[in-house]
Amino acid sequence: MCRVVDVRQAVLARNDGLAAGLRRELDGRGITAVNLLSSPGSGKTALLELLLTRAAGRGVPAAALTADLATENDARRLARSGAPVKQVLTGGLCHLEAAQMRGHLRGWPPQGTRVLFVENVGNLVCPAAYDLGETLRVVLMSVTEGEDKPVKYPTAFGLANLVVLSKADLGEAAGFDGDAFAESVERVNPGVGVLHTSARTGQGVDELLDRVLAVCEGARPHRPPLAGRHLREHGHEHGHEHGHGHPRDHEHPHAHPGGEDAPPAAGLPAR
Repeated sequence: MCRVVDVRQAVLARNDGLAAGLRRELDGRGITAVNLLSSPGSGKTALLELLLTRAAGRGVPAAALTADLATENDARRLARSGAPVKQVLTGGLCHLEAAQMRGHLRGWPPQGTRVLFVENVGNLVCPAAYDLGETLRVVLMSVTEGEDKPVKYPTAFGLANLVVLSKADLGEAAGFDGDAFAESVERVNPGVGVLHTSARTGQGVDELLDRVLAVCEGARPHRPPLAGRHLREHGHEHGHEHGHGHPRDHEHPHAHPGGEDAPPAAGLPAR
């Protein structure tokens, strides 16, 4: 009898196993990882630079890992904040994976870092499927991208712990319909928080940092309803759920398939 193996499912399962171990490592180091996803041109880098600057102003040790297919332009921009920054060049890969994360976090960021912002590759398709060991997943879009973006990319927005609308100061000029946007978000991720921000005016940046720091202190992120179905589709049917963006209360050991680097039992909290 021939057995057909879903290669993509196996790849995602191995990634999840590695991500679980990485999450435990980061927790042990006192680091909260924040995975930032968006399409290209959303203003993610500008917003992150301001977040890092505000964190430094509050005395919060933060660092950033930024990923792109090519160039170190974003790393140079983020370094202006004074925070430790590392560039990841994916060499054409359209997303980050947990194995890449683990490799780049050996001996980094500096001891005492409290928040690690991960600027994922500009893409709302592939990155949505990959857990990076983050505690909080934030999905951004700008007012220039259209109110229906969340329903066009339901997996990305549906697995978000927090949604950020960027370039809010351009909303009127762009003819952005805020009510229609809110309806689109609610349709794919009921109850998720939505923040309106502007890197140019500073709108919403402190509130976003407050949300991140609250998770650092143990606040539970929003649990996306899509998370349960997402897990079942990937073959995780072990009685409880985990997902992308995990609170810190590790209560139930959960055996995970994975490669030789994956831990045999990773504490994966419900989301």
